[in-house]
Amino acid sequence: MTRHFISISDTAQKDLERIYELARLRPQGDELAHVGVSLIFEKPSLRTRASSVSAVQQLGGHFCIFTKDEIGLDVRESSEDVARTLAQTSSIVAARVFDHGVFARMMAATEEISFINLLSDYAHPAQAVADVLALADFFGQGDLSSLQGKRVAYVGDATNVTRSLASSLIRLGVHVVVGAPDGYQLSADDVRVITGQAARGGTLTLCDNAPAAAESANALYTDSWISMGLEAEAAQRREDLQAFQVNSELLALADPAVAILHCLPAHRGEEITDQVLDSARSLIWSQVHHRTTAMLGILRWIQEGK
Repeated sequence: MTRHFISISDTAQKDLERIYELARLRPQGDELAHVGVSLIFEKPSLRTRASSVSAVQQLGGHFCIFTKDEIGLDVRESSEDVARTLAQTSSIVAARVFDHGVFARMMAATEEISFINLLSDYAHPAQAVADVLALADFFGQGDLSSLQGKRVAYVGDATNVTRSLASSLIRLGVHVVVGAPDGYQLSADDVRVITGQAARGGTLTLCDNAPAAAESANALYTDSWISMGLEAEAAQRREDLQAFQVNSELLALADPAVAILHCLPAHRGEEITDQVLDSARSLIWSQVHHRTTAMLGILRWIQEGK
């Protein structure tokens, strides 16, 4: 059966744990021998593009990159026809897209290839895998069980990153707290899906202020307040979210050994201060490192199913 990696909530825990395991293995250089991987980027990318290319190369595969202007999903031609075309040249399509629904349409158009979500408006599962690996390194030298019982707070605009992070951590027994103002919080449907997959005592708590979220947190996570495509809302978003900045005052409420996470790019001085982002508690470069190891695990898991 063809495997796809589209969201954390759609991926069985046994498969996620296999991905985490495969991510830790040293590349052999021939695991994707003669395998073509098409990389589609509707949105600009630095870490996603660099990590995806690196992972494919380390595993011995070959890749082709397509930008928004080159393909034009549903503009130049339909997403279905793009999928059918790439099925003639590739075994795997990894895409960074605006509309999450594109994946269902592409998968329905062809059963010959596997799809990986590199980011959509709904989910960012590869980032969540990297985040879990970075947190496991920090708390337990790579041991996932070290995360059970930890309190991880996400502060700011609850986005695709938040959904994927919460979905992955709650299954590992983590207490996830999301602090966001009205209009920026997870939806009731998000909560239903995430809490429905809770295991090992993991919980999800929502609150509408940053101090309550940060209190006694073992890890603090934030992301940009102005995601790609929302630039017209920038002024309003800055006003609405200014009380949710991760700064030294907020850090003082957390556990003294708190870890700081941000998936980048950061708007320094907005959602997070330089003092915090560049501190010794920051895991941002571990997160960046694990974007590649995460892709190694995802690609290997996809290939195991072929």
